[in-house]
Amino acid sequence: MTPPAGPAAAPRPAISLPALIAFECVARHMNFTRAATEMAVTTTAISRTIRQLEASLDIRLFNRTTRSVALTEAGVQLMGTLGPALDQIRRSVQEVGDVSGQPHGQLRINTSYVAHAALLQPHLREFLQRYPDVTLDMVVDNGLSDIVAGGFDAGIRLGHALQKDMIGVPIGPLQRLIVVGSPDYLKSRGTPSTPEDLLQHDCIRQRIGNRGQFLAWRFVSGGEPSTIEVQGRLVFSEMRCTLESAALGEGLAIVFEQFAAPALRAGHVVPLLQAYTQPTETFYLYYPNRGQMPGKLRALIQFLQGIAWTAATAVDQPA
Repeated sequence: MTPPAGPAAAPRPAISLPALIAFECVARHMNFTRAATEMAVTTTAISRTIRQLEASLDIRLFNRTTRSVALTEAGVQLMGTLGPALDQIRRSVQEVGDVSGQPHGQLRINTSYVAHAALLQPHLREFLQRYPDVTLDMVVDNGLSDIVAGGFDAGIRLGHALQKDMIGVPIGPLQRLIVVGSPDYLKSRGTPSTPEDLLQHDCIRQRIGNRGQFLAWRFVSGGEPSTIEVQGRLVFSEMRCTLESAALGEGLAIVFEQFAAPALRAGHVVPLLQAYTQPTETFYLYYPNRGQMPGKLRALIQFLQGIAWTAATAVDQPA
């Protein structure tokens, strides 16, 4: 005789796709607040969703403290399979939507401030008018972010700073680094006539990223390149600050000519040592090689390539 069956085990609650999407978003940002912002919900709501997901799975996915968020071993395992799967779904949906031929959706761009000010900002209004269904979500970041991990469609950096395994498209004119100083500073300290004269001046230096390196002051004389190890008591991590400081008469700075064009035209700073500098670098829009390119990204690339770029035109002055 078959013994009576015991009480049936309670069925495990179904796992909802929105909960998995919320988990992937938090795991990608490693921050509940930023994930909530991307998903347009409150931090409380996304925290509650993650707790419910963990309860449904009967396992902890995140280790949380008041200062940090980290994936547990189970969380790492889930993200390893869920992340690529959701990414494929997003691309498939995008490809289906692109059939209409009209670019649409959110386009996330990671860019430095210099690239934004010199290449993007002057043309944003025209792009948005041309593509009314595209939303630009731009993060200005002077470091070198991982655009894949950060969920960006593309990044904009100088060619030498491109991440590996990326497709790069040159945009904008060749960039030239020039030395600038304010009229007041030059009146009180004199005007350098050769790169070596910079050793007698207060030079405002710029630190590159978090690596401790300084932006090099490079010149060409008689076809021979040289680097001047300038000195000064002001150091910034952003070119915007070095230019502003030079305009206030606090020293000489080296900046991209196109970026400094408004300050040059206004006479806040004047170009120096132009005979010793030449264009050398180009900004690139770069993106992961993921097969079919989303229509919104293709639209931005074609738009930027269609601009009649001109180099910054500083008032010609003696070197």
